[in-house]
Amino acid sequence: MKISKIALNEISRMIDPVTAMRDNWYLVTAENNGAAATLTAGWGALGNLWEKKIAIVYIRPQRNTKKFMDASGRFTMTFFDGRQREMGFLGSNSGADMPDKIEKSGLHLTHVDGQPTYEEGKIVLNCKILYVQEQKPENFLDAALAEACFPDQDYSVMYVAEIEAAYKIEA
Repeated sequence: MKISKIALNEISRMIDPVTAMRDNWYLVTAENNGAAATLTAGWGALGNLWEKKIAIVYIRPQRNTKKFMDASGRFTMTFFDGRQREMGFLGSNSGADMPDKIEKSGLHLTHVDGQPTYEEGKIVLNCKILYVQEQKPENFLDAALAEACFPDQDYSVMYVAEIEAAYKIEA
């Protein structure tokens, strides 16, 4: 496995955030006290805010990974070529109920600059949390959108994070 650092201004050439996030998904992974937690995500954004290159992810409050993100203040976003089966498994099982969920997925946890990611990944973004905000139903201007996306009223928490570094992983 070869890991190469990517200039932050190269990210948009390597990741189409609309396709990569919505259609192909990605993994959000955080680590705390030597243990890692991960979830499959399909919502998010990449861009510029507050004079920083940023990533925005949305995490439902009951997700086990949220606890790890809150405790560590950091997370990674790992993008893959394919791997829908593994990401589907990781997205439909909770690490709180299945502590060896990552191992059972068939993916192999590794670290880049001390942050957790996967040997099978293609692009990893190391992120530091800058801002957290809970979504509230009264803030949706289109109530039908809130009802469609949050039928259980488990509104996501938005995390705005600085992309501190980006890497390309090659087998």
